[in-house]
Amino acid sequence: MPPSTSNPNRMNGQPCIRNLRLTVRWVIELLATYPDRNELQQEFPELEEEDVQQALIFAASYLDDRI
Repeated sequence: MPPSTSNPNRMNGQPCIRNLRLTVRWVIELLATYPDRNELQQEFPELEEEDVQQALIFAASYLDDRI
């Protein structure tokens, strides 16, 4: 499964997790809001652990490219 996808016609071209309408940015915000991963999973069952990991990797590589 691809870690993130970008489609200019979906979510204003923001990188999304898989083919869902979950942006990488939103997943990172959810991690800040729900530090307990079990609670996060209960609230957003469509979000898999691999999705969270891929969002973190994407964010880290994005920041690395900017420095």
